[in-house]
Amino acid sequence: MPPAKKLKSGAGAKAKGGKKATAKPPAAVPEGESAFAQLAKEHWLKGGKLADKVKVKNDVIKAGLWDALEEEAFAFQSLLSLETLQTLEGYLWPGYNEDSSDEHVLLIVLIINAKKREHLDTWGVFADRPLDFASFFRRTLTLSLDTTSFSLAIRAHILSFVIHAFQSLDTAIVRKECAPLVSISTWHNISNDARRDELLDQTGHLRKQWRAAAKRFDAGDADTQSRLRFDRSWLYTLVLDFIGVLFDESGAEDVVRYCERFVEFLSDLQSQLPTRRYVNALLQDLHVLPVLAVSPVVHDEANGLLRDMAALLAHYTYFSVDDQTGAQLSETEAYDKHCTRLAVLQRLALKHFKEKLTVLALSNYGSIDKRDELAALLAPLTDDEIAQLAGLLHLRTSYPASCKVQIGRKFLLEALLATFEKRPTFQDEARGLSIMPTEQNIFDTSLARSEGYDGSQPMALPKLNLQYLSVGDFLWRSLVLYRNESFYGIRQDIETALLRVEPTFGNAGETRFTRVGKMVMPIQKMTIAQVVPPLVGDDKPSLVKAEIVIDFRGVKDFMRREWEGLRPEDTVFLVAVNASVAKSAADGTSTATSAAQRLGITSIRTAEVLYPMESEHGGRGQGFQRRGRGGRGGRGGGGDRGGHGHRNTVKKLQVKLDPAAFVEDTAQSSEGAPDIYDTFNLVVRRHARENNFKPILDSIRSLVLSDVPLAPWLHEVFLGYGDPAAATYKHLPNRIKKVDFRDTFLDWHHLIESLPGKTVEPSDDVTGSFGPPYVLGLADKPPAAEVLAPAKPASKKRRRDAEPALIADVETLKVSTYTPPNNGPYPVDAPKLNSVRFTPAQTEAIMSGAQPGLTVIVGPPGTGKTDVATQIINTIYHNFPEQRTLLIAHSNQALNQLFAKIAMLDIDQRHLLRLGHGEEELALDGASFSKFGRVEMFLENRNQYLQEVTRLAASIGAPGAHGNSAETAGYFNSVYIEPAWTKFNDVAVHTDGASAADIVQAFPFRNYFADAPQPLFPEDADRDTVLDIANGCYRHISKVFAELSDVQPFEILRRDRDKANYLLTKEARIVAMTSTHAAMRRGEIAALGFKYDNVVVEEAAQITEIEDFIPLALQKANATTGEVPLQRVVLCGDHLQNSPIVQNGAYRNYANLEQSLFSRLVRLGVPTINLDQQGRARPSIADLYRWRYPGLVDLPHVQTNPAFLTANAGFRYDYQFINVPNYRGRGESMPSPHFVQNLGEAEYAVAIFQYMRLLGYPASKITILATYAGQRALIRDVLEYRCRKSPIFGLPKVLTTVDRYQGEQNDYIILSLTRTSRVGYLRDIRRLTVALSRARLGLYIVGRRHVFESCPELRQAFQILLQRPDKLALVTGELWPSNRVIADENKAAAGGTLANEVAMEGVEHLGQYVYEMIQTKMQQMEADKAKAEGVAAEGGAASEDASLKLLPAPAREDDGEDIVALPGGDDDEGPRGEDAGDDDGPGAEEDEDGEN
Repeated sequence: MPPAKKLKSGAGAKAKGGKKATAKPPAAVPEGESAFAQLAKEHWLKGGKLADKVKVKNDVIKAGLWDALEEEAFAFQSLLSLETLQTLEGYLWPGYNEDSSDEHVLLIVLIINAKKREHLDTWGVFADRPLDFASFFRRTLTLSLDTTSFSLAIRAHILSFVIHAFQSLDTAIVRKECAPLVSISTWHNISNDARRDELLDQTGHLRKQWRAAAKRFDAGDADTQSRLRFDRSWLYTLVLDFIGVLFDESGAEDVVRYCERFVEFLSDLQSQLPTRRYVNALLQDLHVLPVLAVSPVVHDEANGLLRDMAALLAHYTYFSVDDQTGAQLSETEAYDKHCTRLAVLQRLALKHFKEKLTVLALSNYGSIDKRDELAALLAPLTDDEIAQLAGLLHLRTSYPASCKVQIGRKFLLEALLATFEKRPTFQDEARGLSIMPTEQNIFDTSLARSEGYDGSQPMALPKLNLQYLSVGDFLWRSLVLYRNESFYGIRQDIETALLRVEPTFGNAGETRFTRVGKMVMPIQKMTIAQVVPPLVGDDKPSLVKAEIVIDFRGVKDFMRREWEGLRPEDTVFLVAVNASVAKSAADGTSTATSAAQRLGITSIRTAEVLYPMESEHGGRGQGFQRRGRGGRGGRGGGGDRGGHGHRNTVKKLQVKLDPAAFVEDTAQSSEGAPDIYDTFNLVVRRHARENNFKPILDSIRSLVLSDVPLAPWLHEVFLGYGDPAAATYKHLPNRIKKVDFRDTFLDWHHLIESLPGKTVEPSDDVTGSFGPPYVLGLADKPPAAEVLAPAKPASKKRRRDAEPALIADVETLKVSTYTPPNNGPYPVDAPKLNSVRFTPAQTEAIMSGAQPGLTVIVGPPGTGKTDVATQIINTIYHNFPEQRTLLIAHSNQALNQLFAKIAMLDIDQRHLLRLGHGEEELALDGASFSKFGRVEMFLENRNQYLQEVTRLAASIGAPGAHGNSAETAGYFNSVYIEPAWTKFNDVAVHTDGASAADIVQAFPFRNYFADAPQPLFPEDADRDTVLDIANGCYRHISKVFAELSDVQPFEILRRDRDKANYLLTKEARIVAMTSTHAAMRRGEIAALGFKYDNVVVEEAAQITEIEDFIPLALQKANATTGEVPLQRVVLCGDHLQNSPIVQNGAYRNYANLEQSLFSRLVRLGVPTINLDQQGRARPSIADLYRWRYPGLVDLPHVQTNPAFLTANAGFRYDYQFINVPNYRGRGESMPSPHFVQNLGEAEYAVAIFQYMRLLGYPASKITILATYAGQRALIRDVLEYRCRKSPIFGLPKVLTTVDRYQGEQNDYIILSLTRTSRVGYLRDIRRLTVALSRARLGLYIVGRRHVFESCPELRQAFQILLQRPDKLALVTGELWPSNRVIADENKAAAGGTLANEVAMEGVEHLGQYVYEMIQTKMQQMEADKAKAEGVAAEGGAASEDASLKLLPAPAREDDGEDIVALPGGDDDEGPRGEDAGDDDGPGAEEDEDGEN
């Protein structure tokens, strides 16, 4: 095939043989500076800044860069160094042209790969030179085909680049280059015309596309035809070369690595419909899977990863989806398609090979679709006959002569078997996937590979892509990845627990444990208590109950109480540990090689708690309220003593075992294997917020196995196809013409300014401006102005560059108003009105959210996402009283904040429901919004309303006991109240000439409203006013009976659960839950018949995609139409802040499990509404992150409110970066992997906190943030040591990690960046955005300047930060709050410093300064106390202030040991990832229900 461009000489020969470069070494390098850094300073980083113009020199490219990298085998750290030095941005790309050498092109490829591995922006640098990028990309494709000049290692790097390109189809310049490579033109390479005709006949449009491609080729000039020929041949040629590599029997590592990358590439192509559409047929024609099946490289025992990746490729290749239409095939449809293929085989067998294949031709399908059976039936055929059969079936029977592999009998037989064997569907795979951890699956090899993932090689994992093949495909991928992530966490926790209990040998050789832990306890005895027979049609027991006996003697009280707090449905893990197995593995005397055996683990089983823990000799919940007198090494209750204390330390836990595992285990026991249930000697539990994996996996699997109901209007957009704007309200046919926005607009001026770009006109029945409430309607347009929707169905092709058709250039809105109804004479009857003056962007979001369709709201920090969400809910509630809204948030805290705002709106609280245990933390005047709390509220209201009925009956003289029940009250209403009101209307409304006095006299309920504010009817009121008051009074009465009518079912229902379920399914109109609770309870909620019309998701960018999806699928489809009533989806979030937290690096970075639905929709180009005015922070602090949000401005109040204009007491600046050098000779430390600490920064942060407290800052207004869990733990220990016991200091409101603090804010933030060797995970600019945007009034950052200022991703923020001195500047002589005005002091200090300004030279200086302030404060306190209490009280005062005198001076060189928090103390905090944060430290709130 012709090359796209002639290759340059250079890189090839040496890379091919792996020979060391012999070029002259670079010039001598100063000590401590790398050769690459010297090159950068000389050629493109002059003076620390990128040069304006660069001239690329071939000797620099070849000798300085390429040869140096080649000597190190292209080590990633060297590539990362080049990337950090901005080699791509400053030298390689500015100097690229069509004449650049191969080494130049490959260096760009290598650095792009390094950027991708570090999750940095890769394509932005190319955006302004699209033609040069096209040239570079084509050069790269050509190099990928050069099998003579480049080694497989180099070509594997090129392949990684191509993989990244095909994963970035949302980038226009990349998509433009990739799309032709997988177009229908690739079918020119199909082996025969008959097979191609079969493919083209699948759907009508394929022939049309084929002819159009041929016309483009024929119409092109020679260069165009050469390019098109290259496009359609590139993949074909690459696959043929790969087939040859698969039969390389050298066993070289480069061969295996290349094959792994290539299979990853093919899997990526097959896993997205736009790339799969034509590629799948080509790959099947080339017999890629049969080749893998017979390849010696794949069959090598050491290449397990390659085999697993081949299995994943097979999964995608045979996935049950129509490649052309994208329709997912049901299991029945997939089987019918399989049977059709078998029918073709049988007809050909009978026609051409009747003598040898009669049995095959006449057998039923079920007997010939098994691999072994089909192989046996085909065995009689000769080699030529096998080839003839394959040809008749239009299968490829030969490769081109250029291919190193030729097809023989074994190969063709494998191809036939692969074509006609019945393969499991993705539903079958989901059914066979165990969701209960055992020693086999949590220590599985594929799971173990992910533990050390560093990005250097692929993984056999499905990826969460930009697009999916079908909803079922998305769910299957999510199931696999969520299961793996859960099992990874469980394995980590079990290993940590095992290390904590320190297993050893006992005197008799048994395994004993020398310690206990908060999360792990030894089992004293375990018995199988009950095995309930299977249900009809099942082969597993319906219940296997076991009893576990645990002895808590010597266990700390707080640990015992936590174990006693286990709730039904909590999951625990039974572990069998044999110390001799671990010892044998360690000594090398055993063949044990698995990680489980090295730890001594022989068995693991999962169990669910059935009942709370009970005493072994007492009733449930008895005997453990009283604390034992003993303890480890203490008195009483220890040893073998009997008595009540001992009896209460032994507890019994009843659990439910996995029936499937129990059946398998008992079957093995019956065959002579040991009974593993006699070997369990440890029980392990996990924190509740981490231990919800089982119900969530159950929910995901049930969705995989069901016909998932997804609203038709959302289906295409969710999968990533069609017009990205198709699901927005302007493109839907059911757009609502008129909406009552009630109190959204405060006045006419607010209305006009909130609708820029729209024409606002009063409706025909009003003139001029008028006050709220406002009803907005879409003005009718003349027919000529209407834009008709296209008649043809939407294409599944992504046409991203095409602008969607506009409905109209400018919308005209008609505004009308009405008089709000009088709801009654009491103050509680007055509606609660909105007071927020919404911005135009917020108004647009509210208007979009009120309409049917998808609304995506991007809310930068402090822009009022929560206020917008609450007003959307309020608008929907009042406009559509029959509709129900589901409210979702990622954490209990975020959900409670949103729910509390909703409860303050004009929404009847009986329609509000909060599900999940986080409701306990919701403080709203003592009201409970849980299911049972709402039921109690209904019943309490019932009693109050029945009293009102009794009072009403007495006021009108109605005899009888009408207030006995809601039912009798209903009769009373129909017999007395409604007739009385009808009679009143006859007088007041229907009688001509009735005066105001006549109406007042006829009003029948005056006595009832005697306790209302008087006079009820003003003396000077006119007739209309009196009627309005009377109608308001009747509305008040009607509400009483309406609420009693709603209560009536609760009188009839007897069981609390039935009442709660009725409340959920019938009464609640706004139901709030966390995404985790929705995932855990999806099955039971859907089973109740719960229906809803709207979903509002807060902080949607922080929720994983599957947890975003499950709330959309909590209801079953309509039995008649097959559709769901979902009308609106509102997603509020910010994709430029943190993504969901995923602990395992492989699942987070390779499989993209951290992807949220919100971020994917933004990447797809779904229209977003960007909130653009912030009201959280001072403008100066907002400038630190404003560059991330184009158009972000400040609300007026942050520019005028005194709190934002006044300086921070004691500080020269409202924000400052403070450079912290090495403390005691060192910077960061790492006591265990990823547990990063920095003592100097910890001391500095605590010293700033102490200084602020000494000036009078409230602790509640101060938060300390760390970027690593290790640093948070260290700061916590320093605070404990220096502050907790002091009445001067106390503790800050929150101490936590940056990741855990997203969505929160405080007035003053102290931030520790921690790292001193490299930037670390803060290079992900999303995390820095979160860190910089938490403060309202003051932000003080401690870190290492040279590390962060040189990072290109952080440059814009640090350029602003470092405009100020990097030494902490204090102002002496003032207390909090300050009277200094920032603008005035800036004028006073222009060109210099303030008169009372002092700079801190380092942590020791600040520590000494604070220490002296403490001494002064103590003296002042002692003097004040002595003065207040007199001389006689001196002794008492000195005693009480003793704790102050014990405060230590700042740490110095001679202070002895450092304060270093190590992972794994009594708080059970083990090693965690870089972005981890376990607890939130002092004063923080945590989720207690596993909902986070």
